[in-house]
Amino acid sequence: MLEPETITFPASDWVPNHPRLPVLIYRQALSGPSAQFADLLEERFLACGWQGTWRNGIFPYQHYHTGAHEVLGVAQGHARVLIGGPNGSVLEVKAGDCLVLPAGTGHMKLEATGDFLVVGSYPPGQDADIQTEAPDTAQQHRIDTLPLPKADPLFGADGPLVRLWTDGSSPA
Repeated sequence: MLEPETITFPASDWVPNHPRLPVLIYRQALSGPSAQFADLLEERFLACGWQGTWRNGIFPYQHYHTGAHEVLGVAQGHARVLIGGPNGSVLEVKAGDCLVLPAGTGHMKLEATGDFLVVGSYPPGQDADIQTEAPDTAQQHRIDTLPLPKADPLFGADGPLVRLWTDGSSPA
């Protein structure tokens, strides 16, 4: 089982980020012919109980979600993405990589190849709203109290997300 990189982001300008949960970065979570990655990512996310699967890219403007944690699996191409708000980190992602973003985490595409394709999904019962302004008190409360997923989107109930997010803090 692949162990993800973790990054915890403090609030960044108007982007709240998550106060406790780290972003998880799975490098090369998939291998083999990338022509099959979109189907494989969808199948894996659904098998692990995640829902609302979609295929597209990443918006080219800073945004976050208050109503859902989100997995972004890169099915094709590569990109530079800004994670963690205006003062966050620029990450290079390529086909086979997956990012798991806790609610409140800012993200945007800076640049990408023409074939860049992402498969996204959410934990059961969660829906991604698109926020482009600072959260009000109710939205911040929603981010802080949104239920944790019961399964890692790639590895299920025994996956790293469950262990890394169980106590609601970054790993020591």
